[in-house]
Amino acid sequence: MTDPAWLILEDGRTFEGTAWGAAGVRCGEVVFNTSMTGYQEILTDPSYSEQIVVMTVPHVGNYGVTSADAESARIQVHGFAVREVSRVVSNHRAEGDLDSYLVHGGVPGIAGIDTRSLTRHIRSVGAMRGIIGNDGTSVERLQEQLAAYGGLTGLDLAGRVSCREPYAFEDAGARPFHVVAVDFGIKRNIARLLAARGPARVTVVPAHTAAAEIAALKPDGVLLSNGPGDPEPVAAYAAGQIRELLGTVPVMGICMGMQVLGLALGGATYKLKFGHRGGNQPVMNLRTGIVEITSQNHGFAVEAESLKDSEVEITHVNLNDSTLEGFASKRYPAFAVQYHPEASPGPHDAAYLFDDFYAMIRDWQSARG
Repeated sequence: MTDPAWLILEDGRTFEGTAWGAAGVRCGEVVFNTSMTGYQEILTDPSYSEQIVVMTVPHVGNYGVTSADAESARIQVHGFAVREVSRVVSNHRAEGDLDSYLVHGGVPGIAGIDTRSLTRHIRSVGAMRGIIGNDGTSVERLQEQLAAYGGLTGLDLAGRVSCREPYAFEDAGARPFHVVAVDFGIKRNIARLLAARGPARVTVVPAHTAAAEIAALKPDGVLLSNGPGDPEPVAAYAAGQIRELLGTVPVMGICMGMQVLGLALGGATYKLKFGHRGGNQPVMNLRTGIVEITSQNHGFAVEAESLKDSEVEITHVNLNDSTLEGFASKRYPAFAVQYHPEASPGPHDAAYLFDDFYAMIRDWQSARG
């Protein structure tokens, strides 16, 4: 007999399913992801810290897991909800099955729920606090724990998931560029492509690293990485360091990096109703007129109107809801995008942005002699 599991939302909506993964109870923000593949990358992406992820694709786990696809050292989500989990793995790359992977990572799962209904509910009401329980805890006790949970707004999740000490991403030997990546929750594939497209030596530093410490590393460019949660508590310490760096070194921001850069330039951010999460988000590049299909994972956005006095060019917009997806400074060598240009596992329409970053570095170096 399969053990029961529960997913309860803060508005009282309750879903009963079956337990899989680790036995336990976890609170988090309940969000949905529309990707057809890439569940392991989703689970290990630090941008999903303290979130309970609902997959809209109905069948999950069929190709197993492999260490090569992990985006960080551990599973980051607080819970995983699916319509059906495959108990059979068919993939020559697989090193294990998804169920065991969640057990080893200590993350509870729920299966057998109507994920379509849950997704439609979130789209209508918005992302909200929730709790997942699959260890026999009563519904009444789960409701009590959920009522005591404060949610993500105002939390510095980036500071929690960031590295504690600087490290070299890989032993690359002699390379023409050196890039310092500020770790707000960086994905491994972002660092990998950053190193490969330069090619560059990449030094990853903690989110709280001071501008003087970054400058002491003598970078040719600085990357502000992706990361989880609310950008305002991150900006409380990071915006100042970014303002010190602007004009002294080329800067590229990704996702959380864009939001914090926007705040550093005098802009404002706001929470989206249900966020953008998945590998099929259409974005218009206003410079080229080309529509890019992008991979995204964020619940906050920069208010475009708030940047009108900040000397920036709006470069990208989301075609689903017209939210800001990219901007470039007219005053400094700096630009940012809201989506993930490394797009692991895909799509790869936006990988050119790394090339743009290195072109900006070359132009900056040329102008400075």
